[in-house]
Amino acid sequence: MSSVAVNDEKFESEVLQADLPVLVDFWAEWCGPCKALSPLVDELASELSGKVKVVKVNIDESPEAPSKYGVRGIPTLMLFKGGKVVDTRVGGMPKSQLAEWVEDTL
Repeated sequence: MSSVAVNDEKFESEVLQADLPVLVDFWAEWCGPCKALSPLVDELASELSGKVKVVKVNIDESPEAPSKYGVRGIPTLMLFKGGKVVDTRVGGMPKSQLAEWVEDTL
């Protein structure tokens, strides 16, 4: 399973009420580091399918969720478990570091 695009209207049902832990990638079309990180996030979504749900929120199209969770810079990755933020990372990272962070946090 790959990542799912989520907007403000679907954020609660797709992230906060999800049965699985959720990795949220806050990004924007104009963000270079976001574009570099995006394929890594997609690969991780496939590799961790069934363990972690991966969603992407375009901050320009859906400003409510990023504002509510204090997103100040992008890319911002947040891990949610049981509807609560359990950890946050800002900026790009290699895939190995991304995978390690997600697995260690869960």
